[in-house]
Amino acid sequence: MERPVNIHEAKTHLSRLVERVEAGEEITLARAGRPVARLIPYRPRREPRKLGMWKGKVWLADDWDSAATNAEIGRLFDS
Repeated sequence: MERPVNIHEAKTHLSRLVERVEAGEEITLARAGRPVARLIPYRPRREPRKLGMWKGKVWLADDWDSAATNAEIGRLFDS
């Protein structure tokens, strides 16, 4: 695996990095040596997304976005 590219370096050499990505390379961007993002070649979708694929398959309670439900979720994540 090639070394990650520091974000400051990436800003300075963005055009060169994009050329490498266009050639098929994947580049990892790092902040203070810690990987935070990847530059990857763009691949267009082969077929358009179909709308409504989840219709009738997902159910949400009437109170799914109520203050009480949000408070309970907050309690669960803060514990």
